[in-house]
Amino acid sequence: MSTHPRHELDEIIHAPVRLSIMAALAAAERADFRFLRDTIEVSDSLLSKHILTLEEAGYVRVEKTFVGKRARTWLSLTERGRTAFGAYMEVLRRITGGTPHA
Repeated sequence: MSTHPRHELDEIIHAPVRLSIMAALAAAERADFRFLRDTIEVSDSLLSKHILTLEEAGYVRVEKTFVGKRARTWLSLTERGRTAFGAYMEVLRRITGGTPHA
């Protein structure tokens, strides 16, 4: 049986772009797609791909609205996403903190 905490890392969150998305959204109630894209420095297509993965996992909520004739996409963490991100960060703390279980 594996006991090292790395085995507990959520593979959905673990990809660098998805981790960046989760961290950015954890710090806010919601974020605009363009703001998030610019913040984590990725292309529209790459961000869309990773958001879809997170949305399918139930971690991210996507809301499309219009401001005048312009479409806007708002992103936010679901309750499940916030819980998963918190658990992920706890595993990282156990790994990096040098605890006996790491």
